[in-house]
Amino acid sequence: MALLLSLLTTLMLCCSGLAGCLGCHLPRNSVSLSRKTFVLLGQMRKMPPFLCLKDRRNFLFPQKMMTSDKLQKAQSVSVLKGTLQQILILFNTELASAAWNTTVLDKLRIVLHQQLEVTKTCMVLVKGEEKSVLEIENTILALRRYFLGIRLYLEEKKYSDCAWEIVRVEIMRAFSSSAKLQERIRRKDGSVERAQWAKCLYLQHVFHLFSTGNNPVGQDELAPDKLFAKLT
Repeated sequence: MALLLSLLTTLMLCCSGLAGCLGCHLPRNSVSLSRKTFVLLGQMRKMPPFLCLKDRRNFLFPQKMMTSDKLQKAQSVSVLKGTLQQILILFNTELASAAWNTTVLDKLRIVLHQQLEVTKTCMVLVKGEEKSVLEIENTILALRRYFLGIRLYLEEKKYSDCAWEIVRVEIMRAFSSSAKLQERIRRKDGSVERAQWAKCLYLQHVFHLFSTGNNPVGQDELAPDKLFAKLT
């Protein structure tokens, strides 16, 4: 009984702080922040993109990496965080301030920073997951190469209006992929959380029966192995 009581107490503590037990969850306002980012990037347009067709460049966006169903949550959050960081770095320069409407640009910087702060709280890895760490490092490296190509392009084009417009459109594409990735993370989190809450409700019922001595199904049903079977 002492073992069972210890087990139930531990699991109940987990349920009382469900978010901590399940890990990080992207809040609902992350969706509205993404929408604000899209709106602001759209408002930054200075000229029709078709006027800059001669300046188009394939920046080799790592689309496959962003859309892979094999990405684990830690990798997905790293991709999201890395994308936001690089976009913020790109637009957080004097050259960017000289190219764009500073009022809109300042709003964009604020929204990007807010999203980045959200992802920072999610950067938790399980110790010993060396494979995951290596894959995340490779992912971050691919993103850095991509954004380095964008910065070199701007330098090559001497930060012309057309060059910035091409980059703005490219950033909207990159952010669109990261927003879809963000939504995938939220959907997965929601599914896991609903399942965990259902288990916690069952656990609360069992805990109540045990603590009051009222167990109509018999103590055998509360055996640790059977209890774990119902909660996994």
